Amino acid sequence: MEDVRRTTAWVVTRASHVKVDSSELEKVVDNIQGSIPKVEWNFEGIHYFDNGPLTVQYLFVLDALNFCFWPDKDLSYDHLALGLKAALQNDKSALDADRLQSYTEMGIKLSKMLGPELRELLKWPRPLPLEEERVRLLHEVGLELERSFKGEAANLVKSCGNSAVTLVALVARYFPGFRDHSLYKGHQVFLYKRAQIFAADLWGAFKGQGYGRFYDMSSITIFADYIIPAVLRQNGVLKYSSALSSSIDSNDEIAPGSEEEVEIRACTIHAVEKMRELIESKFRKQVLSVEMDLWLWSCGVQNPSLQHHRTLSIYY
Repeated sequence: MEDVRRTTAWVVTRASHVKVDSSELEKVVDNIQGSIPKVEWNFEGIHYFDNGPLTVQYLFVLDALNFCFWPDKDLSYDHLALGLKAALQNDKSALDADRLQSYTEMGIKLSKMLGPELRELLKWPRPLPLEEERVRLLHEVGLELERSFKGEAANLVKSCGNSAVTLVALVARYFPGFRDHSLYKGHQVFLYKRAQIFAADLWGAFKGQGYGRFYDMSSITIFADYIIPAVLRQNGVLKYSSALSSSIDSNDEIAPGSEEEVEIRACTIHAVEKMRELIESKFRKQVLSVEMDLWLWSCGVQNPSLQHHRTLSIYY
């Protein structure tokens, strides 16, 4: 994860559309007196959990599909989590590797074995954003799990030696759909939102035990998405150029891989890392980036009027 910290910090020093305001950042830290409000991982009660390998399978499929809900104003992460949860409660084999591969490349059909269409699986009445990409990624996950991990995401987790960093590297190596990086001014920038959040979801779901026991969770960064930069902007920590502010406030799309998009995500990661470091130096408290992420994200999802940037991407 040092590549994530190093390359995003490099972007911050050259950014022209987004700036990190250190004084506002310090104000946020002072306002909470260095104590991050405790937020339970499943605070909304929307996730499947049985304390076993099926939960690992659920989380991996969930994180493979966890991106880009905003084009449908009514769709949210909750619908995805609850839809997959209900599917498993109805049929324990619904997310088996061979079933995931049964999606066709046409985009929405499932085999007779699985039954309903992807939309029906998630109880959604209309086409999903980036629907064909979601189906492609399900197929990729099923194929590679079967080929390299005997069909089970639990075996993928077992192979990481209780290292979250190793798990992220393995996910990125075997599953191309998780390789979240961009080019910025000729340099590669690593972000790895969904690969990192898989490790974090395991850690949160299993409360740091069993499949969620990692000795290096402190190495994981926050997960640069739509919500957290919007929260940081609202609090004055991120300052956008007038042109970028106007685009976001007008709900204009921002191209994936553009300087604006990379700067938003890179500055978000760097800002939260600086907040975490400040909490440690000023208040002598150690806080995980994962805990910072969960707190900021929960603040954002409870504010439906929050204006976020809009980029069509499979990475977040």
